[in-house]
Amino acid sequence: MGSQVSAKTNDKEQQLKKASKMAMVRALLPIVGLVVIFLLFNVLTDFRMMGNMSLAFSQVYVTMIAAMGVFFIMTMGGLDFSQGSILGIASIVVCILSKHGIAIAILGGIASGVIIGAINGYFYVYRKIKSFIVTICTMFLFRGFIKYMTTNAPVSGSATLINYDSTGFKVACTVVVLVIGFIAFRYTKFGTYLKAIGAGEKAAMFSGIRTDRMKFLMYVLAGALTGFAAFINVIKVGSVTSSGGNQLETQILIALVLGGMPISGGASVITTVVIVALGVVIATPLAPVLESPVIKPAFDYVVPALFGGLVAQTVLKGKKQFLYFLVPLAICLFFCYFTAVNSAYYMLIAIAVSVIIYVMDYKKEKQKEVK
Repeated sequence: MGSQVSAKTNDKEQQLKKASKMAMVRALLPIVGLVVIFLLFNVLTDFRMMGNMSLAFSQVYVTMIAAMGVFFIMTMGGLDFSQGSILGIASIVVCILSKHGIAIAILGGIASGVIIGAINGYFYVYRKIKSFIVTICTMFLFRGFIKYMTTNAPVSGSATLINYDSTGFKVACTVVVLVIGFIAFRYTKFGTYLKAIGAGEKAAMFSGIRTDRMKFLMYVLAGALTGFAAFINVIKVGSVTSSGGNQLETQILIALVLGGMPISGGASVITTVVIVALGVVIATPLAPVLESPVIKPAFDYVVPALFGGLVAQTVLKGKKQFLYFLVPLAICLFFCYFTAVNSAYYMLIAIAVSVIIYVMDYKKEKQKEVK
């Protein structure tokens, strides 16, 4: 009997050691990947990258800061595809307000990010629409505003913006954001609540965590961080074009996943923002590859394909709700085809009608639940 107990104990110890080794391997993989890719790209470029590290890192600061907010969202099990559009809108606001002072421009960029983040959080948390659907919709919606506002010419800012384009200033801003985020996530209740929500939202709610409020505030915080990143983005050239913030969400997701971030939420393998930053650095040398004529078309259709597949799943679960969006959209497309009026007007009407019908039905369902 004693030999059987000791044998079971030894088996458990071996399993724990094996699990510990696997956790260590998973923790080290992002760092190993960073070193391998860094060496590979240096060899392929005849070590030119080593001499242009400041140029390489200049593409990372914005992604690092914006990735912090998405890191918090993904820890809760959510997604955010609207960061690129938030960056574009906030950059335009920064350029416009920079003529009235740099401090006002920074606050304006943060405020615009907060507003868009609040829109995402409201529909995701309080209207119970999937986060990927909400953020993809806002991504395309505000991308249209960016293209409209930069149709005639790029939006230029004050000439004083260029004075802040120094490596020391950008590194200092990035480090401050990373350090504050790391401390808050690792050593405060803030990080504990986020990981608890990601591991099990119902259990977190029963334990006393105000999950809805926390999720809403995380989208607001992510928007604020991206709004601040817009200032770092603008000071490089002092203006914004129609492509401002384009593909930022793809870079963030690649960086977070390569950095060891589980998309399902909860505590990650390392749960540190430092590894997220390493993931961003890993993704930076991949940018020329992703922009190549061979691979870029595939990425251009990834988001629509993902959206279509997830919408199909939504249709199977709630056909009535989907019809609220499908019918006005079909009417919109019908009138666009047979009239010469700008399709944007019909699209805005279709969106307004869809939202009104959806809200009315939502209230009706709530009244039924009360009865």
